[in-house]
Amino acid sequence: MNCSQAGAQLAALHDGELDEAAAAVLRVHVATCAQCAAELAGLAQLSRDIRAQAPRHLAPAALRRRAGAAFAAAGAGDSIRSGALASPATSPAARRERRRWFSAGALAGALLAVALGAATLALVQRQTSDDVATEAVDNHVRATLGNHLVAVLSSDRHTVKPWLSARLDYAAPVFELPESGFALAGARIDSLDRRPVATLVYRYRDHVVDVFVRPLAPGATGPRLDTVRGFNVARATGAGMEWRAVGDVDAAVLAPFVERLARAGSTPPAGAR
Repeated sequence: MNCSQAGAQLAALHDGELDEAAAAVLRVHVATCAQCAAELAGLAQLSRDIRAQAPRHLAPAALRRRAGAAFAAAGAGDSIRSGALASPATSPAARRERRRWFSAGALAGALLAVALGAATLALVQRQTSDDVATEAVDNHVRATLGNHLVAVLSSDRHTVKPWLSARLDYAAPVFELPESGFALAGARIDSLDRRPVATLVYRYRDHVVDVFVRPLAPGATGPRLDTVRGFNVARATGAGMEWRAVGDVDAAVLAPFVERLARAGSTPPAGAR
């Protein structure tokens, strides 16, 4: 199974709509593919966010009473018909009245579904504006909890950069800036926007900071500073690259650091090697 085939089934896997055989095959692929694992994790996070944040609407009391009466009348009519008894409830007028109530209930349900759909769409659209930051934080948390922070462990950019270049379709700049207080610890490959991305790992005192570096897309925008799930996300651009640093480091420290990395991509500072 390749990523294209897997991508078409990830939503069904998340929703429990695949049979056991197909789900088992897909889970094997996800376990070995960072890109598909990240996409599946994103679906799970979106589902949690919608359940937590989407508005809930209670039907008006009058509508609930009318619906209850309509169901009760329908039940009474069924009971009478099953006993082959004649009743005013089975008269044409009664049937027309029940249909009217059912139509009103169906219309109210449809309007409620539209309202909920609009609210959900608004929530998704709001989250899309910072979905890259959210995905970057998810990658950071997953790597930290899974103890898979680095795939190439080295503080030497001459080791880290070739390792990344051999696994990506672009050359990610790598810098050592020891005088900044951030020490290069290594790197790994993650996924952002369903594409592989270089992740540089730095240590700042007792903190781990991930810096995601990828080619800058035309017209790409994003907040310079964001907070997602308690983690600061600082964004900068330079040398044709987009840089996003993620960590629980104070924003006043993290933002200047990622700006310096972005500038170093154009003109290496005196401390860089």
